[in-house]
Amino acid sequence: MPKSVGQDVNAPAGRMSEYVTNKKRKTLRRLLVFFFHHKGLFFLSLLLAALVNLVQVAKPYILRMIIDYNLAIGLNDMSKIGLWAVIYLGVTLAGVTMDYSQALVLSSLGQRIMHTLRTRLFAHIQRMNMQFFDRNSSGSLLTRVNSDIESLSDLYSGIVVAFIKDILLIGNIMGAMILLNVELALWSFLCIPVVAVLTFAYRYFARRNFIRLKAQLSRLNGFLAENINGMRIVQIFAREKEKNAEFGKLGKEYYRLGMVEIILNSLSNPLLNALSHLFAALLLMFFAPRTILGGLEIGTLYAFVLYIKQFFNPVSNLADQFTSIQSSLISADRVFDIIDKEDSLEDLDEGEPISAFSGRIEFKNVWFAYVDENWVLKDISFTIEPGQNVAFVGATGSGKSTIISLLARFYEIQKGEILIDGKDIRQYKKSDLRRCISVVQQDVFLFTGDINYNIRLNDQTITDADIVQAAKTVGAHPFIKSLPGGYTSYVAERGAEFSAGQRQLVAFARAIAVKPSVLILDEATASIDTETEQALSQAMKAVSDQITTITVAHRLSTIVHCDQIFVLDHGTLIERGTHDELLAFNDHYANLYRLSLAAQEEEKWAAK
Repeated sequence: MPKSVGQDVNAPAGRMSEYVTNKKRKTLRRLLVFFFHHKGLFFLSLLLAALVNLVQVAKPYILRMIIDYNLAIGLNDMSKIGLWAVIYLGVTLAGVTMDYSQALVLSSLGQRIMHTLRTRLFAHIQRMNMQFFDRNSSGSLLTRVNSDIESLSDLYSGIVVAFIKDILLIGNIMGAMILLNVELALWSFLCIPVVAVLTFAYRYFARRNFIRLKAQLSRLNGFLAENINGMRIVQIFAREKEKNAEFGKLGKEYYRLGMVEIILNSLSNPLLNALSHLFAALLLMFFAPRTILGGLEIGTLYAFVLYIKQFFNPVSNLADQFTSIQSSLISADRVFDIIDKEDSLEDLDEGEPISAFSGRIEFKNVWFAYVDENWVLKDISFTIEPGQNVAFVGATGSGKSTIISLLARFYEIQKGEILIDGKDIRQYKKSDLRRCISVVQQDVFLFTGDINYNIRLNDQTITDADIVQAAKTVGAHPFIKSLPGGYTSYVAERGAEFSAGQRQLVAFARAIAVKPSVLILDEATASIDTETEQALSQAMKAVSDQITTITVAHRLSTIVHCDQIFVLDHGTLIERGTHDELLAFNDHYANLYRLSLAAQEEEKWAAK
């Protein structure tokens, strides 16, 4: 049986219903706690709701007074009628004012709580480890931060308060009916079970469809995010029609479920409206003759007709709100599912603080696997001395980039030790460790903003002078100054208006600006033309004299001057030495180097 929303596969099958019910109660309690972060607004909204209820109950009673104690007995005292009319108008205006005030208070309350929840969820996601992002698609996370949080907006902007308000209104109406006429009230109450059963049954089917609609929206968002990020691949292989057909199929199912949702929601009000008129008609049919015989006052009967119509609205609303609360619980479970993932949470502040280190790096018998014991690195041991310039080479999947990820503790090793300056890196504060290690990747990511922001990344300790100096060091200054706004030039999402080489230069400047102890270049020169690469290599030599530099290389011509070159094959370190020493071995590295030179020659001929 498929796993349902909010279901724990570890719960005993015979107690699953009880487990799910308890889980919903716990989720609801967690949601309600947020109200008490804004107690003043919450209780003000409840007070306004109670006053609005009194106004609604008072209006039929005022009309009854006018009819029974003036019009029905032939007393045409305009002063009294006028007084009651003014009272009716005053009560109505007061109700409108309080209703409007309540809407403003609830909107303010809802927006404040939404801001708190969304900020808290985003902050929590930022602290997740890389394995979490490996397991969760960006589309799924976007749905939870945006769509699921937005679904909770209705809960905080009105549903809970309206739920309490409608319960109070039903009680007020029932009390007013009993005060006016006990027999008539008891007959009127017969409509309650009929309306409740019909309404809740109707809402049950609506909720089931809402769950399917939500799941389909998540699939739609996931597909959309994935294909926008991979649009270059789609266009390279000319798969636009096929991808459009896939998207159309997902969209068609979402449209179908959306139409069912619209039909169910639009049917609710006409159905209840018809029921309210039916019960009002039955009341008139059975009790109107009594007004002629003198056993019942006309105004009282008229007030009961109005009360019955008023009665249907809160009963309908309660069913609607109950369904909305259930839907909110589904969204809340998805949000709390992320917030409760403590096993994937990184503690960035635990450990020994460090502002810089000399840069001696040692891997001692390191084993690592992303999944179970499917080892990506097998018993890796090597040492990098402070200030050395080293490189890792090997075929795709040999483990080069994994070593970089482990050094920055994006993943934790299963066996062995990784030491920096003689200490296990697990002893350092993770935030400080990463601040001391700058990584430049092949796939550069630039944020929306300007050049300054993309180099500084909102680190206010980096001055404008530091940014300019870093750009000059890596050779990015000339191209940045040629832009219309220089360092304040606008950068679109992912830096789409820049060439790959220009984006890479900005990334190099970003890495240098933080003054790292270790600089890691992960295929970082793959997107840079030969001329820019040579200029950058000269700049990197000046930088690498002061810091430890690690290069993961695709073009082996860029690492010939490295102090050490480590050769990996299927997760095993098979060779090490300088460029000349490895060529003299005439083994794995020598073959890779010859293939690299041949590939470069082919690129030159293709360029011609």
